[in-house]
Amino acid sequence: MRTQRWDLGHGLIPYVRAWDHQRHVHSQVAEGGEDTLILLEHESVYTAGKRTASWDRPTDGTPVIDVDRGGRITWHGPGQLIAYPILRLTEPVDVLAYVRALEQAVIDAVAEFGVRAERVEGRSGAWVRGDEDRKVAAIGVRVARGVTMHGVAINVCPDLQAFGTIVPCGISDAGVTSLTELTGREVSVLDCAARFEPHLRRTLAPLRRSEDLLEPRGVDHRDTTPHTPQVIG
Repeated sequence: MRTQRWDLGHGLIPYVRAWDHQRHVHSQVAEGGEDTLILLEHESVYTAGKRTASWDRPTDGTPVIDVDRGGRITWHGPGQLIAYPILRLTEPVDVLAYVRALEQAVIDAVAEFGVRAERVEGRSGAWVRGDEDRKVAAIGVRVARGVTMHGVAINVCPDLQAFGTIVPCGISDAGVTSLTELTGREVSVLDCAARFEPHLRRTLAPLRRSEDLLEPRGVDHRDTTPHTPQVIG
């Protein structure tokens, strides 16, 4: 599985542009191309999955992009690590097992920062339990032709006030948090990506139809032009 780091740590990618790129890569993978992991940060945007209710949306008229993933409304923006694994799943396709693998990768990665996250029954993502459960990572996926799209958003160091105008993921009785808030120190998106990617590769390995090395075969250190994915492996 190759990795595309799209200006990660250096620039923000518009959501629609990344969505178009996802669909292009998805088509390639579905036709037999190499599984691909895209890592990036988005410009600030609200996106709504298929189950978003009208009362989840912003009350101030803020634009929302309706997308073809599962789940409800969420925010993406600076300080959030976005991971889009686009890969062929083993047959029979088990979407729940795929979501659990994504969750486990987050749980294992944030543990390296001293944060204990876990699953909450009936709610996707990774959560920190307390008097009020708080979500540190959101998950929303789509599987078509046996190939995945969309993925994971980990709150590393975002401005959490961005979640204040919506009902995040349609859950009104819980909150959101970040690695920076939980650890009491600034955690960068690059730091999080370095910890998260190996765990993601490990948890996804049993579900991938492609059989290749779990680790990247090499790293392309060349400079890339703005908004051009850097390919690793």
